Amino acid sequence: MTTTAPQPTPAHQLSNTAPLASPQNEDVNFQGLPIPRGSVTANLSFYEAPKDGSKPYNYVEKQPEGVPQNNFGQAWHHVQIDDLRGLESDFTMDNNAFEVHSNVPSQEYDFADDERIRNVYYPEVEKLLLDNVAGANRVILFDHTIRRSSPDANRAPVVRVHIDQTPSSAASRVKLHAPEDADALLQGRYRIINVWRPLSKGPVMGHPLAVADSATVSDEDLIPVEHRYPDRVGETAAVRHNSNQKWYYWSGMKNEDRLLLKCFDSDEAMGAWGRVPHTAFVHPNTPEGAVGRESIEVRALVFG
Repeated sequence: MTTTAPQPTPAHQLSNTAPLASPQNEDVNFQGLPIPRGSVTANLSFYEAPKDGSKPYNYVEKQPEGVPQNNFGQAWHHVQIDDLRGLESDFTMDNNAFEVHSNVPSQEYDFADDERIRNVYYPEVEKLLLDNVAGANRVILFDHTIRRSSPDANRAPVVRVHIDQTPSSAASRVKLHAPEDADALLQGRYRIINVWRPLSKGPVMGHPLAVADSATVSDEDLIPVEHRYPDRVGETAAVRHNSNQKWYYWSGMKNEDRLLLKCFDSDEAMGAWGRVPHTAFVHPNTPEGAVGRESIEVRALVFG
């Protein structure tokens, strides 16, 4: 049943104040504020079909004059979201379409320059994937998105349940980013995996990322949405609410933590375990004045 709920607090309304201290307590952040942990019930935004029955779409950049940015609605539902902190080993890419890694080193700290991100951080992400994704023998990192909780940020946390790719758009990505041998690559196993991590103001307090166990998500709940770029049309998946879905978040993610999200897997044996819905959400126990979330998500084609 769809419920009416207030819109989440905009990211820029969360505090970006400087740290008060460097506490030793793992349950407080650098401001000395308690880190929200444990299972919670929160409002998540799911798909509501266009009222005129038309095919859903969303413009990535500014839409044409007189055309809405997108044509579908939001259905807000109260959802239980369990904390997977302490249960990290219970979830894997093949069984749940997501997994977590701790204590991952990095030589990139500022994330202010795209060229440096590609030269320094991309090789770290590539190594992480090659070392931890079973069968992986080639990785193509094709883009990244930085989200910062400030009024002038280009991108804010996305508070809408979605999957970044569909089977159709995943195949198109292979052709777009590996045109010289796309036909051969499409004959083998290929996956699209996002690598998500906090930036310089971890641990995450405001707008943590929630993920649904892919094994609990029905194909019937996934709705292809035209993702309209200025020069091409891709496809993402919106998600209908279903009470069978099981949701999780990783409380207090730190800069050294990595969350791997599998958006597509061409291995048919994976079936419904090949894609993971995800969304930012407002944690009801986030303390007032907590630092806003800053994060980077790198998207990768993984072959083998």
